[in-house]
Amino acid sequence: MRPAYLALAASLALAGLAATAVPAAAQSVLRIGLQDDPDTLDPVSNWSFVGRHVLQSLCDKIVDIDESGKIIPMLAESWEWSPDSTALTLKLRKDAVFHDGTKVDAAAIKYNLERALSASISRRKAEISAISSVDAVDPTTVKINLKEPSVPLLAALSDRAGMIISPAAGAKLGDKFTDAPVCSGPYKFVERVVQDRIVLEKFPQYYDAAKYHFDRLVYRGMPDSNVRLLNLRSRQLDLIERLAATDVDAVKADKALAVDPVIGLGYYGITFSIGGDGANLDAGKKAAIREAFSLAIDRQAISNVVFDGQASTGNQPFPPSSPFFDKNFPVPGRDVAAAKKKMAEAGVKSVDLELLVPTDAERQQVAQLIQAMVQEIGIKVSIKPTELMTLLDIARQGKFQAHLVGWSGRVDPDLNITPMLTCGVATNDARYCNETLDSILAKARSLGDPEARKAEYGKAIAILLQDLPIVYLYHSQWIFAHSSAITGFKPAPDGIIRLTNVSRKN
Repeated sequence: MRPAYLALAASLALAGLAATAVPAAAQSVLRIGLQDDPDTLDPVSNWSFVGRHVLQSLCDKIVDIDESGKIIPMLAESWEWSPDSTALTLKLRKDAVFHDGTKVDAAAIKYNLERALSASISRRKAEISAISSVDAVDPTTVKINLKEPSVPLLAALSDRAGMIISPAAGAKLGDKFTDAPVCSGPYKFVERVVQDRIVLEKFPQYYDAAKYHFDRLVYRGMPDSNVRLLNLRSRQLDLIERLAATDVDAVKADKALAVDPVIGLGYYGITFSIGGDGANLDAGKKAAIREAFSLAIDRQAISNVVFDGQASTGNQPFPPSSPFFDKNFPVPGRDVAAAKKKMAEAGVKSVDLELLVPTDAERQQVAQLIQAMVQEIGIKVSIKPTELMTLLDIARQGKFQAHLVGWSGRVDPDLNITPMLTCGVATNDARYCNETLDSILAKARSLGDPEARKAEYGKAIAILLQDLPIVYLYHSQWIFAHSSAITGFKPAPDGIIRLTNVSRKN
């Protein structure tokens, strides 16, 4: 008799959902379908992947990455490290202004980095914790002083830690900045209707305005990939993220549409509450139960059923395509006998576990497969579908047992571990703490030689596979689909929508 999870897989593969209508838009409007409604639009407090799509067009960063993952200039035209790598000097462009008309200068950069380090709402602290002070040397020169060398710093500044808001707006709005964000990107904020839309309009004073060809951007959160695709087919949307892998061939066959995939940098996994609400539960207290959970999962079946075989199975923070992936720790196959032995080692026959899962169809399907798989070893998973913004807030408070949320990944490997799993940081949902791991990661951040860094990350992975605060599952591609009339779109490995030189054919 075949396992129950295989029968479930067959039924999931046949599932389909209905669409909802989205109003049409004018020719100069680009309508973008996101997997979720973002959480905040403040770079220091944002924690959702979809929020980064909006912030990319709203808030310029100190540096950015290109489609190859290379760090490139943005607000900083150039940069230089000190000989001992404990200071980074930035030279800023002179023609950048905020949406309120104030100047983007060294004082603004200083304000933003200090805000990211000190604001009570900041989730960027761990990403740039190496910074000791920031000096505005002159209007176009910033010196960032470090406590110790930090190789990942530039990569951190290519994301939300490097997004620059107007100091005037920040001082005026405080924690309410998210309600009316003022940045210096190619588009400025117009309105947000929660659970419906976010609207931006082109900022004429942007220094590279000629490279942006739409008057307005409208972002719509649609958790169901089928609904996003139906709205794309009916021309209610122009561009969607995270096309279901099972729909790729059909979209490729449609001459009115185009597909743009890119290999991602991140992971999806189950995060367990180790020191929060889960601290008094067996799964939170006993690593052997988490290991049993991992051994009971057929990762390849998840890839085959939910992602048409296009997701890479995983057990590490880095995808197999990363130079920091450690082949000494191969992805385990499903081993029910070994999983049951681990349950016996933990001294339990059964475990109840509540799993928070975002409401999108793909992660719901992943959760249902896992539920069926681990049930065979006595782990009874109760799936709790939870809207993403709510889930992230619950996770931030540590008020959960386990959740299925991914990390989109960064170009530097440190940023796939440190923000989530170091002691005491606000973004450590698991409330996990291992001081040996922290020391290893600190050493890895200080090393300039990639091979030496890789050796340290190998030590870190060994600890994570022993403690299992996160059971890593798979690494997915970022698959975008858009109208074939949209030209110039180039996906980057961080999965973020960048609209430079993107236009619509007449």
